[in-house]
Amino acid sequence: MTADTQTDASLSASVYARALKVLPGGVSRNTVLGVPHPLYADHASGCRVTDIEGVERIDFANNMASLIHGHANPDIIAAVTAQLHRGTAFTLATEVEVDFAEHMCRRSDSFEMLRFVNSGTEAVMAAVKASRAYTGRSKIAKVEGAYHGQYDYVEVSQTANPSNWGSDRHPAGVPVAHGTPTGVLNDVVVIPFNDPEGALAILDGHRYELACVLVDPMPHRVGLSPAEPDFVAALRDWTTRDGALLVFDEVITFRSEYGGAQTWYDDRPDLTAMGKLIGGGFPAGAVAGRRDVMEVMDPLAHRVLFPHSGTFSANPITMTAGLTAMELFDHDAVAAVNDLSMRAMEGIEAAIGRTGIDACVTGGGSMFRVHLKKRPPRNYREAYADEREKAQLKVLLDHLEDAGFIMINTCSATISTPMGTDEIDALVNAMESGFEMLVS
Repeated sequence: MTADTQTDASLSASVYARALKVLPGGVSRNTVLGVPHPLYADHASGCRVTDIEGVERIDFANNMASLIHGHANPDIIAAVTAQLHRGTAFTLATEVEVDFAEHMCRRSDSFEMLRFVNSGTEAVMAAVKASRAYTGRSKIAKVEGAYHGQYDYVEVSQTANPSNWGSDRHPAGVPVAHGTPTGVLNDVVVIPFNDPEGALAILDGHRYELACVLVDPMPHRVGLSPAEPDFVAALRDWTTRDGALLVFDEVITFRSEYGGAQTWYDDRPDLTAMGKLIGGGFPAGAVAGRRDVMEVMDPLAHRVLFPHSGTFSANPITMTAGLTAMELFDHDAVAAVNDLSMRAMEGIEAAIGRTGIDACVTGGGSMFRVHLKKRPPRNYREAYADEREKAQLKVLLDHLEDAGFIMINTCSATISTPMGTDEIDALVNAMESGFEMLVS
């Protein structure tokens, strides 16, 4: 470590020392916490971020998959700058909200109507509440281990582990936050991922009780493996026969295809929650789906089943940035990032073969994840990392950071449109040197 590096490191340390006095743990979101302190961004452009120490890294995290066009996209900057001069928020509607809703509804044949909110968490909350309002039922079902944001009901089982997750045929409802009401746990049915027989056996025990079955078509924390078609088909068939709704969480996966990851399947959800990339770098969310279901939020109805509002929902800055970003994310752009992701996955798989490490790669669309285990996991329990894997994963992530790469902390990566083959090949080379270090 050079003297300059020591001086630079003390700058981050001093910022973190200040942060510890005013922020719990020194951060406002746990995902940015690092050891001995977080990395602090100074500026970024395209696919590269420079921290306050002056170190530049290639960004494969993209703010947890939300920056499909990377940083400081000039078209988004120009559109937002123009809107800033017109105003940032009004107690009036704006035309850009209509423009954006029309654009999103054209992207998917399951989107008949849409409501904007401020985050993916809000979008999932709205989808669950709309399902309850439409069906008149209170219980929901969700996949074991799946992350759906910071909402009591959808958090259940998110952090389950071998000590408390129960039988694989009857996964336990495990709370995330201390003090979660027992009533919440009683209203959430946990099902295994990619196991149609096991999931249906559990769902059959709750016939005519469920408002919805909530599923992410490629849940990150469950292993970032796509939902298998027979699993989606089984859930679609069961919910249709039962009168429950099928809700997709595409907060992350909508980047996977022009119309979202749901286009991978013959079956479509009744509602879809979205967020992340649709904000163009600003906080955003949306729930979209069947007209008759979405109309539970119609304030002009004789009886409003789900009154819904939000001070910053559909604010013109986010709408402008989001519409610009999604227009730029056309069929050609989708194909380009997906091709780069496939190049990375194939390159990493080849590196695994050359080094002989016990590892594998999962993913789809423009996202992938490296697991330090022999076989690709099909569900949360198979994806769960034991202490050996956690220790090795930390070594690998530290190596990648030192080599100039920002990754999601599960060793997951997302592709952005400013990237090219040079960035992909550089990551593959760094990954291979990391594998060599682990097996030596």
